[in-house]
Amino acid sequence: MKINANDTEIDIMLSESNNLDYISLTDIAKYKNSEEPRFAIQNWMRNRNTIEFLGTWEELFNPAFNRVQFEAVKS
Repeated sequence: MKINANDTEIDIMLSESNNLDYISLTDIAKYKNSEEPRFAIQNWMRNRNTIEFLGTWEELFNPAFNRVQFEAVKS
């Protein structure tokens, strides 16, 4: 499945096993830099707010989340 946002096609993968949808970050990043979308993702991943969001997400949805290892990543 695909959606179109600001003339950029974004893939969405539907998972029947857990009723979750996955959106391609690479496709979203192509809006910022179509030749090298990885740079937009790298910059996003360096942001402290992004890291905190990912930690909160994992705490909520991943029962096997290792908080101790995450603290090393966060530091």
